Amino acid sequence: SKVPPVSAPPKPGLFSGPPSGPGYYSVWDMITGNKKADRPKRPYPPFALMTTPAFDIDFSYLENPEHEKDIFDPVKRIHMGSDWLLSFGGSFWYRYVHETDSRLNAAGTNNDFHLIRTRVHADLWYQDRVRLFAEFLDARAFSPELTPLGIERNHTDMLNLFTDIKLAEANGPVYVRVGRQELLYGSQRLISTLDWANTRRTFQGVKTFWRNQKFDLDAFWVRPMRTEKGDFDNWDTKQNFWGLWGTIKPLPNHLVDLYYLGLDNRNSVSPVNLAANNVLQGDSIIHTWGGRLIGNFDRILYELEGMYQWGERSNLDVSAFAVATGVGYRIPLPMNPAVWIRYDFASGDSNPNDGKSNTFNHLFPFGHYYMGFMDRVGRQNIHDINAQITMNPLPWFTFISQYHRYYLANERDYLYNAAGAATMRDPTGQSGSHVGDEIDFRANFHVSRHQDVLVGYSKLFSGDYLETQRPGVASDLFYVQYNFRF
Repeated sequence: SKVPPVSAPPKPGLFSGPPSGPGYYSVWDMITGNKKADRPKRPYPPFALMTTPAFDIDFSYLENPEHEKDIFDPVKRIHMGSDWLLSFGGSFWYRYVHETDSRLNAAGTNNDFHLIRTRVHADLWYQDRVRLFAEFLDARAFSPELTPLGIERNHTDMLNLFTDIKLAEANGPVYVRVGRQELLYGSQRLISTLDWANTRRTFQGVKTFWRNQKFDLDAFWVRPMRTEKGDFDNWDTKQNFWGLWGTIKPLPNHLVDLYYLGLDNRNSVSPVNLAANNVLQGDSIIHTWGGRLIGNFDRILYELEGMYQWGERSNLDVSAFAVATGVGYRIPLPMNPAVWIRYDFASGDSNPNDGKSNTFNHLFPFGHYYMGFMDRVGRQNIHDINAQITMNPLPWFTFISQYHRYYLANERDYLYNAAGAATMRDPTGQSGSHVGDEIDFRANFHVSRHQDVLVGYSKLFSGDYLETQRPGVASDLFYVQYNFRF
């Protein structure tokens, strides 16, 4: 029952309490009259997006003979004698997307397209000593009117392919993992699987991890994978990413993250980009120290994270930082409402000719989750004053609304998008700092324990900066997504 020793997903920065008590926890339960006394024990979250890697989904509850039965139970935790354990699983999604100027296209070209993603995995254990995990991925885009993004297509590849070997038992198991693997840490502001992307994000290398009830510690060295749509992916030999991440669990519902991350990126920066001070995408070695406090006191929710960077990029000395802070409250009213008020900041650069670079590098984030679903704004050179409300009108229906007000941290630096790419800049600073305001609405319908439907709409209202840089642009985004997991 303790194999595999999965890592519980860390709390993201905008968490809320799930509904509880008597009720129908899926549409199918309501149709069939299967009213639950309380929230059921199920491995997958009742939401279409799930950043947790497949290898950390916990099916150990199946060892309890009284567990709720399911049609896919026979392919989970197959006992082959007393030493071997085998599981299979997978997922499928379909997403329809309609974009209006969502890439801030001054020509006014809209974009309607379809995404399909299939994942299948096999997981084999020998006692608690050796694990082999393999996960297949196929991600496709259909009928786009604009060029598909790199995160939308990857035909027939491996998302995960690794082995775990137990090294020791030291007040908790110590493992080494070698091979292709997804990484997810802390708030996911710096390292995430990026589940919004059709391809997800993965790395290749080695990780050692130790787990116990009060402390987790990971050390890793990896290289990011380069997505090659029609070929088997290879790692980026010009990037090395390493880190040390510790999580302290001093009290129930409270966590402390402490970490150091290093990124050596030797991809060249073109002379054109050097001349324009667009230097974040290569020729750099960046070190990041950070820490995070997160938790809740009954209904009061809180989070504080600080990150400082130093190093060198394109012969410039780096000194940059970012702060994310917020407070929330679970309101004791029907529909289980939870409200967050937040402020996010990441430094920018004021003078490209002073021998210093002060723009924060957000590394490998889940920016989509924090900085608006339009993906026009990333955690670089930005102030983001934002709020979120989450409600459950019914236990199977989750509604989330966000509001963002964006300002450039420095008017002479670029506006960076969720991928970290520089999109526009006024080197004179005369366009102002108010980028704009964004609203996001998401409605998730938990159809059954295996199925979810997500509907979303986002709208970006141009501020002075966007009105000057991209006059006439009126950006919005609509999408519908169906998920099936087993």
